[in-house]
Amino acid sequence: MNQNNTFDKHFGNALPPALLVLLSIWLVYWADSLFIYHFYKLGVLPKSIEGLQGILFMPLIHSTENLNHIFNNSIPIFLLTLFLFYFYKEIASKIFVLSWLLTGIGVWLFAANKGAYHIGMSGVIYSLVAFLFTSGTLRKYLPLQALSLFIAFVYGSLIWGILPISSRISWEGHFMGLIVGVILAIIYRKQGPQRPKYIYEIEKEMGIEPPDLEGQYWQRVKEEEEQKAKEEKTKIIYHMKNKDKDDQNV
Repeated sequence: MNQNNTFDKHFGNALPPALLVLLSIWLVYWADSLFIYHFYKLGVLPKSIEGLQGILFMPLIHSTENLNHIFNNSIPIFLLTLFLFYFYKEIASKIFVLSWLLTGIGVWLFAANKGAYHIGMSGVIYSLVAFLFTSGTLRKYLPLQALSLFIAFVYGSLIWGILPISSRISWEGHFMGLIVGVILAIIYRKQGPQRPKYIYEIEKEMGIEPPDLEGQYWQRVKEEEEQKAKEEKTKIIYHMKNKDKDDQNV
C-alpha cells in the first residue's frame, strides 16, 4: 500500500468522529436556542448531586448569549479530534472518552462551588492539547514530535487559560483538562504509535548479541602485527661455496 492510500485510509477513519463531535455541539446549541429549558443547568455544578449530570453533558453545552463561545471551541475541537484519531487510531476513542469524563469529574470535585455551572468543550480541548503535545514528546517519534511542535505553536497561548483571569471563564475546567491530558499521555505512552525499532534493538530484545566488529578489527590488527614480528625474527642464511677451494680439492 503506497503512502497516498495510507493517508486516505487514516484520514477517512479520522474525519467522521471529528465531524460527529462538531455536529453534536452545534445541534445542542441549536436545540438550546429553541427550547424554553435552560440547557446550562445540565452543566457541572461542583460538589452537588444535581451537578453530577454535567460530567456527561458539560462539553456539549455552550452559552447562547455569546456566540463566540461555541465558535472559539469549534475549530480547535474539530482539528484536535482529527489529529487524535489520525495519529492515535488504536487508542483514540479511549483517550477522547477519558478526557471527556475525567475532566468533568475533576471540575465537579475540585472547582469551587459558587453556584455557577461549568459548560463548554474547552476542558476537553485542553486535555487533547496536553495529550498530543506530551505524548509526541515522550514517544520520540518524528511525526508525533512534529505534531507536538505544531500544537505548541498554534495552541501554546492556551496556557494562560488555566489562570483565574475572568470569573466567567471556567479556568478550573481548563486546568483539569490539562492535568488529565498529561496523565493520559504518560499512562498510554507504550500504546498506540511507536518509533520504529532498529535491527540491533530487535536483536537485543530477542537475546541475539550483535557481532563485536570493533573487537574483531583489533584482534585482526594484533594477529597481523604478531605475524609481521615473527617474519622479522626469521633470518635466511645463505651458504656460498668457495669455487677456488673446491677446485684445489679436485
